[in-house]
Amino acid sequence: MDFSGKQVVVTGGTGALGNAVVGALLQAGAQCIVPYIVEAEAQRFVHRGKVKLIEVPDLADEASVDLVYEDATPWASIHIAGGFAMGKVADTDKAALTAQLDTNLISCFLCCRAAVRAMRGGGRIVNIAARPALEWRSGAGMAAYTVAKTGVAALTLALAEEVAKDGILVNAVAPSIMDTPANRGAMPKADFTAWPKVEEVAATILFLASADNKVTRGAIVPVYGKA
Repeated sequence: MDFSGKQVVVTGGTGALGNAVVGALLQAGAQCIVPYIVEAEAQRFVHRGKVKLIEVPDLADEASVDLVYEDATPWASIHIAGGFAMGKVADTDKAALTAQLDTNLISCFLCCRAAVRAMRGGGRIVNIAARPALEWRSGAGMAAYTVAKTGVAALTLALAEEVAKDGILVNAVAPSIMDTPANRGAMPKADFTAWPKVEEVAATILFLASADNKVTRGAIVPVYGKA
């Protein structure tokens, strides 16, 4: 897949999956714009110096998102930024629910909005849903997260229908738990070999974001590995 001369925005690019996506994009010739919130993550970002890093206060804030896209003419916009929280419904207050909606759904919506406005002559948008967005019962014990990621899936399908005529293809991937150091630390007794590697998930994202993807739109692609 060739991204030579193509500008790509990657939110959440300094995280585990984001690092893999940005690395693959750079190898394919892309020019990457990576917004970040946490300075420490930006400092240890392995692709620092090879991308345009933009500090933003909050991707659930319109002004912050506009800052990312104001001078951009992206071919693709990949929205990895998000956050996870466990919590039974009985133990989840409005603040916790709102935090999950802001972090996962509102940020994705605003970035989709900005990307569509910034794209010229077509492009690609890839969102990150999650397995519970497709399998709601698996969201027991993390209902707020499940609601937010289900919203991302619904947004993806609705937007895909809206902008297909403009040559913009919109899709999402729905990962199961991925093999990252943080997830290994949280579940040390799990079978790590069953988890998809971030590089494997990144490969699916890159295809959906590429010009090689000529017809796929409105898809929520499961990337579960053997999990």
